[in-house]
Amino acid sequence: MKLFNANFSPNALRVRAVALELGIDLEVVEVDLRAGGTKTDEFLAMNPNGKIPVLQDGDFVLWESRAINSYLASLKPETGLYPTDAKARATVEQWSNWQAIHLGPSMQKVSFERVMKEKFGMGTPDQAVIDGELKNIEQFLAVLNTGLEGKDWIAGALSVADFALASTFMYRVPADISLDAVPNVAAWIERLEARKSWQDAYAPVKALLG
Repeated sequence: MKLFNANFSPNALRVRAVALELGIDLEVVEVDLRAGGTKTDEFLAMNPNGKIPVLQDGDFVLWESRAINSYLASLKPETGLYPTDAKARATVEQWSNWQAIHLGPSMQKVSFERVMKEKFGMGTPDQAVIDGELKNIEQFLAVLNTGLEGKDWIAGALSVADFALASTFMYRVPADISLDAVPNVAAWIERLEARKSWQDAYAPVKALLG
């Protein structure tokens, strides 16, 4: 299987981490986004959205990171990362979708303004955007903190939802996003980041940040 990847992408990070957690060996193909690597005819034939990541498993091509992770985890159901029980799976989907719609976009906007703009020479941070999104982040982190009350993992057992959520936090330190007010979240992300799968998946990001 091939993963078309960009190391600084949260979406790609969560796929790399899940694959490592599952013990699935992926051939990682780095795509240069700044050079238009996702806009070539060849890439658009795989993903007409022109976005990373894309998984190629023989003739089967899949895009959208959460769908990719559900597929990978379904190949190894014994791991429980994508549970077969209907209620447990619905809870995993709930938190994965919540990350995609609510927490993820706000965290990524602040990370872009405070980290990526400087890193890639894309201008100065827009403080108005930062201020607005920090208010949203405060609200969303409180929701996640409540969801983690009394639990090690968001759906009870480790799942693809934890990896979806965790990728949101990949730039939290350089972006100066505090978790002081949400101790359940702070303990959970430290727990997730201590896993070898995450550390190995995150290593290219760490190198990028210097």
